[in-house]
Amino acid sequence: MTMVFAIEEINRNPSLLPGVKLGYRILDSCDHVHTSLQSMFSLINGSSSTQREGSASSNPHCLSRAPVPAVIGLASSTPTRAVAHTLGPFEIPLISYFATCTCLTDKRVYPSFLRTVPSDVFQVRALVQLMVHFDWRWVGTMGTEDDYSRYGIQAFTEQLKEWGGCVAFHCTIPKVPTLAQISAIADALEASTARVVVVFATEGQLMGLLSEVARRNLTGWQWVASEAWVTARVLTAPEFQHVLAGTLGFSFRGANISGLAEFLLRVRPSPNSGSVFSNLFWEEQFNCRLPYGDGERLERPLCTGLEDLEQVESSYTSVYPVRVSYNVYKGVYAIGHALHLLLQCTPMGQQSDQRGCNNDSQFTSEQLLRHLRKVNFTNQFGEKVYFDHNGEPVPLYDIINWQRNVRGGIRFQRVGAYDGSAPPGQQLVMDKNLMEWTGGQNQVPVSLCSSPCPPGTRQSPRPSQPLCCMDCLPCAEGEFTNTSGATECIKCPLYYWSNNERVACVAGIEEFLSFQEIMGIILVTLSLLGVAAASAVSIIFFLFRATPIVKANNSELSFLLLLSLKLCFLCSLVFVGRPSLWACQVRQVAFGISFVLCISCILVKTIVVLLAFHANIPGATSLKRFGPPQQRAFIVACTAGQAVLCIAWLALAPPYLYKNTSYQDGRIVLECKDVWPLGFYMVLGYIGLLSSVCFVLAFLGRKLPDTFNEAKLITFSMLIFFAVWISFIPAYNSSPGKYTVAVEIFAILASAFGLLLCIFIPKCYIILLRPELNTKKGMTGKASK
Repeated sequence: MTMVFAIEEINRNPSLLPGVKLGYRILDSCDHVHTSLQSMFSLINGSSSTQREGSASSNPHCLSRAPVPAVIGLASSTPTRAVAHTLGPFEIPLISYFATCTCLTDKRVYPSFLRTVPSDVFQVRALVQLMVHFDWRWVGTMGTEDDYSRYGIQAFTEQLKEWGGCVAFHCTIPKVPTLAQISAIADALEASTARVVVVFATEGQLMGLLSEVARRNLTGWQWVASEAWVTARVLTAPEFQHVLAGTLGFSFRGANISGLAEFLLRVRPSPNSGSVFSNLFWEEQFNCRLPYGDGERLERPLCTGLEDLEQVESSYTSVYPVRVSYNVYKGVYAIGHALHLLLQCTPMGQQSDQRGCNNDSQFTSEQLLRHLRKVNFTNQFGEKVYFDHNGEPVPLYDIINWQRNVRGGIRFQRVGAYDGSAPPGQQLVMDKNLMEWTGGQNQVPVSLCSSPCPPGTRQSPRPSQPLCCMDCLPCAEGEFTNTSGATECIKCPLYYWSNNERVACVAGIEEFLSFQEIMGIILVTLSLLGVAAASAVSIIFFLFRATPIVKANNSELSFLLLLSLKLCFLCSLVFVGRPSLWACQVRQVAFGISFVLCISCILVKTIVVLLAFHANIPGATSLKRFGPPQQRAFIVACTAGQAVLCIAWLALAPPYLYKNTSYQDGRIVLECKDVWPLGFYMVLGYIGLLSSVCFVLAFLGRKLPDTFNEAKLITFSMLIFFAVWISFIPAYNSSPGKYTVAVEIFAILASAFGLLLCIFIPKCYIILLRPELNTKKGMTGKASK
């Protein structure tokens, strides 16, 4: 009847759908899948045997191509799923006012389904936040065998576990329970230590169980109701009050619809075929039978048709406020506003004497569905009405508390609200001063499985038991608790660590790669060994500086290269020892510049080798153009580029000393923190660029005469260089603490040793052990083997 009221209200509204009248057909689903499908097919086929029709439904000038362009219904989730699945391929909108199952959110299965009632997703979130609000971690659940209960309890259980709560027991009420089954559920409730029970069911499904609970006088349990029964008047009967007083639950947002009460009181029985439902209601309301009824209920007296609805008190006449019917009301208005957009009617806010809609062409249900998804308006109650991408409305709930009134009955007291669209932390609003708890208590009921744990420990779930049953475990290293019942240990302040009892924090121990530890000694020894090796090679080259193999490739370059290698070995020493601000800023600069100087020398040597063998071509002057002055300038230019990059890095985002406390065992690792990590990789990338150019040029000269194998040696040394630094990047990023520094030192030493050994050891071998090759003929490959 609320749907009929809303339709007639729209038809009288000159601003909404001017010149267009809405009609309707009403069929009974009997809350059954088969009957629902039968009624649905009757609607979409344009025929029905039992219906109530509005006057507009028989209008010959109907703007809809489909017999029924939209359907409002159903109440239960299971039949709604069947109807929504069938209507989906036809793209006929189905707007439910009471089907809350989360399963209906899947748009792949139910593409044309929308609803004006919030999904159980939001009710479950609200219920879990209620559990969090009152710290109820040990709760029982009850439900039925339908989709609404099954999906709701499943989602509630999952989210409750995510928060840290758990389900003490779960009972399923059969569709037609026996006395033994009812007794078994009551036994489970009585035996449980949980004092909070969450119930997803309807009032009719709960009657048998609650009667048994009341008979046993099982008081002291805090009942938490789903929206399906939180405002059920039938459960406020005197025999249930001592059990259910104090019940909490979430109800749909209600409204006082002006004129609805008067409209409902005007209902009268009639022999017309369109009044079947009104006649059935009349007979049930007044316990009589109509002479033009279905012929049943012969034992009842005849109805006069003049009975007064104002004299009876029932859920039909209790409309202040309406909740479920308000969802129907919003659904009708959503369709009205969608049609207003679809038919290109005069905008509602526009003042015009020529209001109207485009009545020249018919529309399809697919077009109506598309416009329904775009609907967004604010109704006369100040509530925004729209559907999100899943066809869901704004999730608004009232929190209802069952309280005794002065007349000895139960009143539904609003004690708070839930707005699922509000920011986290502001969604649940409650006034504890208005609350009445089960058994008339003043304190919030406690529902726990285990006692709080002592200081220095935290609560942990027991193996093979629900999560709320806790064992007490010591806090981890670096954490402490100084209170009882802590669920989480507290991290110690910066640079502090927990003591053995885990009840206080003590100062941490600093750690870095020092000169005294074994790893530091080894790396320093290798660094000094590299310097010694480079110095030995320098002495050999100096003593044999007049020989062809030293003079062949500019001995000045060789000595400069050896000097740069010594710098590479020595720069690794800056990485060892307690880091300081100057060391953090110098270490990467020293590394970058020394390696660029080294690679620049090798690059010049490579260029000279290539030009030397191309100088044999008649008329070639390239070697003369790239003489020693040009070589020095080239090295200076390459090194200056790296120097500029390092100076800019230090000027804009210099590294600084950082105390890393993220490690265990009370260690505080002293590190050099890069404010701009890209700066280091740019320095490394510049070295890689010069190395790549050097490798390419050396590779091009790999076919030079075998006796003079300088290009091959450079190629091989560059391969080793690449292998070291390519392996360095992942190892550097994954190594913890001081091992990060050790990895970089190792990469510096390995690459420097690789360059030293590959380029100079073969020459030293010829100088010292094969002097017969250290001649001009040997250099040109003409010496006898």
